[in-house]
Amino acid sequence: MSPRRNRPRRDDADRLDAERARHGVASVQQWRDGDWQVRGISGGASAKMYRCPGCDQEIRPGVAHVVAWPADGRGDLTDRRHWHSGCWQARERRLPAIQRGRGAHRHG
Repeated sequence: MSPRRNRPRRDDADRLDAERARHGVASVQQWRDGDWQVRGISGGASAKMYRCPGCDQEIRPGVAHVVAWPADGRGDLTDRRHWHSGCWQARERRLPAIQRGRGAHRHG
């Protein structure tokens, strides 16, 4: 019988590090409208197209961007929004290009 391992094997650790690099690690950011969980998404991690709520333009697959959702824990997956990184940083300085209803079509 081999001794018990308390640390993950190196190949498992490499796989986890690659996942974190692609999907980012969420952090809490404080804004005037509340606290937000924000995660950076690398260009290779996204296979879908999203519509940025800041500029109402498409975020094409393979483009690095951020995902943000309320940090209060009251939301669900439908409250996550994909933003261009620059639009997220500038969102308090301008209004969204278009106001979409909750049931509106979000993809091109």
